[in-house]
Amino acid sequence: MQDLGRSAEQPDTGQPELRQLVVEASRALARLDTSRLEELALCCEALTRTPWNADQRQSLARQAHEAAADMAIFARVLEATRSNVTVMNRLREMRAGRLEYSERQARGWAGTEGGDGDN
Repeated sequence: MQDLGRSAEQPDTGQPELRQLVVEASRALARLDTSRLEELALCCEALTRTPWNADQRQSLARQAHEAAADMAIFARVLEATRSNVTVMNRLREMRAGRLEYSERQARGWAGTEGGDGDN
């Protein structure tokens, strides 16, 4: 596993800083680096399965607090990625002729029933 870095005051516990995990995950997602994302998922899975003593739990809580902004950014990147995948799948289905729309969807896109036609 790649070394994720650690602050000077953070002792080497064999676990990467949570914030660095989130930053790495965001970068891997942006690059669509699936092997790195899988690696990071395994690392996070190990974090959740590790038995923590009180000091370690306190350290992890501090890390989570410090990583909150990065986790919010990562959540937005994930949501955008999900939306993009949905659009790509719908386009693929349309090209294959398998996608059917309901009457309501078709009318909504045509600008009727209060729609503006730009949906």
